[in-house]
Amino acid sequence: MWNWKSLFNSKEVDEMKFLIAGLGNIGAEYANTRHNIGFDVLDQWVESHGAEWETGRHAFVAQFKFRGKQIVCIKPTTYMNLSGKAVKHWMSVERISPKNLLIVTDDISIDVGKLRIRGKGSPGGHNGLKDIEAQLGTDNYDRIRFGAGNDYPKGRQVEFVLGQWGESEAIEVSLQKDRTCLAIEAWIIKGLNGAMNEFSG
Repeated sequence: MWNWKSLFNSKEVDEMKFLIAGLGNIGAEYANTRHNIGFDVLDQWVESHGAEWETGRHAFVAQFKFRGKQIVCIKPTTYMNLSGKAVKHWMSVERISPKNLLIVTDDISIDVGKLRIRGKGSPGGHNGLKDIEAQLGTDNYDRIRFGAGNDYPKGRQVEFVLGQWGESEAIEVSLQKDRTCLAIEAWIIKGLNGAMNEFSG
């Protein structure tokens, strides 16, 4: 059993706060790549709520109210492989319970145009999820995986995920970003099972 209370030095968590973390890499060379879809989704969602990003410790941070809940969004500036450092820091600072944590990231095992919403589970070779699991000491956190496809030659996975979306994928990716933003809101309002039933697949 994960003793998550040790993360907060025994402070009470704030049940009305939610942490949404979009994963990606900072820098112009990574903009609009498959691996940065977590950043792109949160950029769209934050803008739709009239909020703005500010520079914080280990992450860009945006905060706003949604349905009476305080929302804290982060885009880690630690680069993908150290995403857990930012997630753990902001969970601790904002006293956010693990059940109110949601990670948005890419997944090459899922076709473009599909979402997979899950609670606990393997990081599946994703370095950002691996670090979050290592930092938190558990895989028991919710995540939305955005289908990135896997149409690449053997041995070219890194080049593929760090590459731009293809022109033929643009419409599907745009529609899926819209659905992901709605899925985030469903997760906050209806919980994991409600979001899964409505948006997974």
